[in-house]
Amino acid sequence: MSTEQIVIWSAIGAGILALVWGVILMVWVLRKAQGSEKMREIAAAIQIGAKAFLNRQYITVAGVAAVLFVVLLYALGWRTAVGFLIGAVLSALAGYIGMFVAVRANVRTAEAAKSGLSAALKIAFRGGAVTGFLVVGLSLLGVAAFYLALGDLKALIGLGFGGSLISIFARVGGGIYTKGADVGADLVGKLEAGIPEDDPRNPAVIADNVGDNVGDDAGMAADLFETYAITIIAAMLLGSLLFANFGKATILPLAIGSVSIVASIIGSLVVRAKNKKRIMGALYVGIITAGILAAIGFYPIINFLMEGNGKFSTLNLYFASLVGLVVTAGLVLITEYYTGTKYKPVQRLAEASQTGHATNIIAGLANSMKSTALPILLIGAGILLAYYFAGLYGVALAAVAMLSLTGIIVAVDAFGPVTDNAGGIAEMAGMSEEVHEVTDALDAVGNTTKAVTKAYAIGSAALAAIVLFASFVQEIADKGKTIQFALIDPYILVGLFVGGLLPYFFGALCLEAVGKAGGAVVEEVRRQFREIKGIMSGSAKPDYAAAVDIVTKAALKQMILPALIPVLTPIILAVIGIAIGPDVALKLIGGSLVGAIVTGVFVAISMTTGGAAWDNAKKFIEAGALGGKKSPAHQAAVTGDTVGDPYKDTVGPAINPMIKILNVVALLLVGFLI
Repeated sequence: MSTEQIVIWSAIGAGILALVWGVILMVWVLRKAQGSEKMREIAAAIQIGAKAFLNRQYITVAGVAAVLFVVLLYALGWRTAVGFLIGAVLSALAGYIGMFVAVRANVRTAEAAKSGLSAALKIAFRGGAVTGFLVVGLSLLGVAAFYLALGDLKALIGLGFGGSLISIFARVGGGIYTKGADVGADLVGKLEAGIPEDDPRNPAVIADNVGDNVGDDAGMAADLFETYAITIIAAMLLGSLLFANFGKATILPLAIGSVSIVASIIGSLVVRAKNKKRIMGALYVGIITAGILAAIGFYPIINFLMEGNGKFSTLNLYFASLVGLVVTAGLVLITEYYTGTKYKPVQRLAEASQTGHATNIIAGLANSMKSTALPILLIGAGILLAYYFAGLYGVALAAVAMLSLTGIIVAVDAFGPVTDNAGGIAEMAGMSEEVHEVTDALDAVGNTTKAVTKAYAIGSAALAAIVLFASFVQEIADKGKTIQFALIDPYILVGLFVGGLLPYFFGALCLEAVGKAGGAVVEEVRRQFREIKGIMSGSAKPDYAAAVDIVTKAALKQMILPALIPVLTPIILAVIGIAIGPDVALKLIGGSLVGAIVTGVFVAISMTTGGAAWDNAKKFIEAGALGGKKSPAHQAAVTGDTVGDPYKDTVGPAINPMIKILNVVALLLVGFLI
């Protein structure tokens, strides 16, 4: 057996190990107590709503996938088409199973909160970790096994495309659902009726809790499944093109992924905290442990596989991989600074709420714009440093190293919706104040972890998109065509403008969709308050299912057009370019990829970070600052949070798969255009 085959089989083994660990955690979580009958009833409603939405969403996406499968089958052959199908199925499976566990971990976390913070944290984190390890396990296993079976890198791009398709629909559909329900519930419940968040009298409260899971759990799982897979595939493709006679460069990304799975499993075992001041620190200990172990493991692997490559020293390649880990750490710290309640940006935003709704919005917009500076400079420095060490392949290794920690990062992210739901269940079930203190502490941290992991997803998407673009350019060169992507070329400039436009137009459609879904929920909640007598007194029960159904239909209807934009745009540019001249299509597409990467990263960072800051400014006031709940500052902060919700949970995260789908479709089109 050759070295390359040993590495591929090791990657398959690491993928299986991640899946086994995920199953062990799932069994452990599901064996925990579920609490009272009332708690189980509420949890069951959330489970039914989440399952119904994902079933209907995947049925909708299946229709689109079937059409694309046929197109790929006839245009690029059965290998690419089968790869596309495998990628789509595995991505959907990761999100579906992760959501299945999350909506069951929530009630168990609420019950464990009776025993204290430590027990509740352990269940919430391990419930989220199931999603994380399913994502990396299925992704690495799918890529390695498919490559072992066929040995066809071009067909692997089809697998990445399948994951991308599920990702864009999951992010857009789940984002519209979660924020349509959340905005509608807040506008009528908090602002009009004056009742607390997660109050059982609010007809939209179950829909809101469902949304946390389909957006922040299933959506994030599909997003990072796709980013993880496509980054490894792009790095493998780039390695094969840059090191034509050195096959070990092709399979090195698989080895890096394998090392980090083991490191992430160990990291997941050290997460524990006994008081609320150490929750975030406990989660960071897990990430830091995984990062350090991965950094230690990268060196012998890179030294063994890349010795004698003829281009770069193994030490330089190792340093390039470390750049990815440093960028990850930097993004985590920067995002916490801009979104954490103990830092100045959020506190200044809360203070601006004292003078009204408008000043809150103005301060929030300013904060979201400022929050782009440090991450962009960090990503730029990381790209230059990785390139200095090992050229384009160094950038690819940095991206792979960054994504290799996906298992533990997604675990920290999925922890958020579990704790959010646990707090909702505690509120609706009328649990004790001691339980609320535990769930509130976990939820406050969960809000920050969701912001941090979204920043990680955006940063990794930026590096992944650059690697994909490099693969696009290298693929053109490999086919004997020389294209100069110079700014003085009018076709490149037009492509840049078109690509730069896409994140804004895409984002506008998503925001409009949330507004429409939220408006429908508002009307439904008002109707129930008006027509069902006794809701406010507690003598009558709201019709939760009606609100769930309304927001489900709205989200599924509104997600189609935004999700198809990144799929169709490169094809439309190719058709226009072919009509003008043979090389014009490649110039238009190449320019659009760069334009979308640049503006997309800015839009995504500003929206996710800015939205999280709005949310935490509200939580900062609710904790007793500046007059506390129901004060004028709090009312203004609720308005800001309502604006920030679709920013951070719909548009910002959905930009990631949008950018990558553009690049993947462009890669698939190269064969047609040359």
